[in-house]
Amino acid sequence: MAERPTWRLLDTGLRGAAENMALDQVLLESHQEGHSPNTLRFLRFEPCVLVGYHQKVAHEVWEDFCAEHGIAVNRRITGGGTIYFDPLHLGWELYFDRAFLGTGDMAALSERICRAAAGGLQRLGVDAHFRPRNDIEVNGRKISGTGGAFDGSSVVFQGTVLIDAELEKMLGALRVAPEKLSKRQIADIGERLTTVKEVLGGREVPWPEVKQSLADGFAEELGIDLEPGDLNAVEQDKLPETLAEMEDEEWIHLHAPMGDEDATVVEATHRSEGGLVRAAVAVEADRGMIKHVTFSGDFFVNPKRMVFDLESTLRNLPMVRLEEAVRDFFRRSEVEMLLLGPEDFLKPVQNALAELRPSGQGEATP
Repeated sequence: MAERPTWRLLDTGLRGAAENMALDQVLLESHQEGHSPNTLRFLRFEPCVLVGYHQKVAHEVWEDFCAEHGIAVNRRITGGGTIYFDPLHLGWELYFDRAFLGTGDMAALSERICRAAAGGLQRLGVDAHFRPRNDIEVNGRKISGTGGAFDGSSVVFQGTVLIDAELEKMLGALRVAPEKLSKRQIADIGERLTTVKEVLGGREVPWPEVKQSLADGFAEELGIDLEPGDLNAVEQDKLPETLAEMEDEEWIHLHAPMGDEDATVVEATHRSEGGLVRAAVAVEADRGMIKHVTFSGDFFVNPKRMVFDLESTLRNLPMVRLEEAVRDFFRRSEVEMLLLGPEDFLKPVQNALAELRPSGQGEATP
């Protein structure tokens, strides 16, 4: 019988948003360089809001509310939607070789790993199951969201489990509801989310028990053994410089809209199976020119820089060449997308340009 591979079990405890994001980057980078083993990491956060890599803080977060309530704002290295974290939530992460699960397809990886996490929750008595595209639910209510990213041959796949929740603070920080929330609105969101504590009838499960159950679920599904360990010397050496980068406003507001005094800016969104894609398009309508496009949203793509490359392709582009340019970009590019296609980036730009029609400023689509 073949020996089961051993992964490191790493518990980095309760930390601030920037430090946890820095550790994400350090662990993924070190794994890609061959300095870090395959790892299951548990982590917890001081109160914070984390936008997905491709999102804009201004679109997703009530920054004044966060500042008033001591809630940090930062950005994940993975795609997907915005998450509110506090010490009541448990994060888990897997770092591993892309070939380990026999597939490089993110949809297949998502299903396999979510089933493993659901199996761990089931050991606690929580009737958890995978819900496409990347959630874990209990009786139709979300208890865990997940997401992942590739870095060459390395994968990071992350999730969070709601052990308990303070919905009013969560919703006050996120732009998913009005700034002043009614009890009815909080109840509506509560009907879509659930927590381990609620599912177990108010029973508070000790943190070690939750972690052990999840670890056992991953070990069983992935066919691995887990051995507790700490950050190694390479990871510790990388952390200070990476932490400084994650604390910088340039990282946090990475996708801030670009200004252009000579252009009209129009925006639109497109909802697809793979997530929401938003396009902000700066145009010179009288010349029929797209000056630049900025994409954001809660989607997953690999490599992450694909979005910047596409934006570069569409810079200073005649409107009539939009569809040709988008489709040619994807024909030429080696891009992996989770339940997305070229049309999911084309449509929000076309929808934005269509906003020009009522004012007669120019043709909206090619």
